[in-house]
Amino acid sequence: MRIITGKQLSRRTVLRGLGAAIALPVLDAMTPALASPVVKRAPLRLSFVYVPNGIVMKDWTPAAAGQAFQFPRILQPLEPFRQELLVLSGLDANNGNALGDGPGDHARAGASFLTGVHCRKTMGADIRNGVSADQIAAQALGEHSRFASIELGCEDSRTVGDCDSGYSCAYTNSISWRGPSTPMPP
Repeated sequence: MRIITGKQLSRRTVLRGLGAAIALPVLDAMTPALASPVVKRAPLRLSFVYVPNGIVMKDWTPAAAGQAFQFPRILQPLEPFRQELLVLSGLDANNGNALGDGPGDHARAGASFLTGVHCRKTMGADIRNGVSADQIAAQALGEHSRFASIELGCEDSRTVGDCDSGYSCAYTNSISWRGPSTPMPP
């Protein structure tokens, strides 16, 4: 077999190469090239960010409401996505307050962030919380993407014991809840 460069390849070398090429599985990276020309709409994405130590809200909150609001400095990189973005402010999480349970603000804040539920004060296995908003969205939108929900965290993974004034570590280290007593695994 002659190649344009003038170098020869033996028939055996070519057949070996073809055998290897046929044995390769179709890789995910190949599928866009092999896909039909029909353009599919990108799946809807939803992201929640929890900052347990707080932020300076005036630097994150637009000064005015409505479509013509000005992006504060921190949010300015999101300005090209204005039509696809909701900036919510002025929300209150009353169930993150003590409501007679005494200290434990950090655990309650994390537990009520996406659930809106006042969690049960316990250090044992009888933890109780609500289903979090991200998991409700995952149930509704999850069929349109490879993974219904992806949870990322940078806290330690202790989910038992007392982490905050009588509240289980599960409350302190979990903001995503599939059910009343099932935090997402670390």
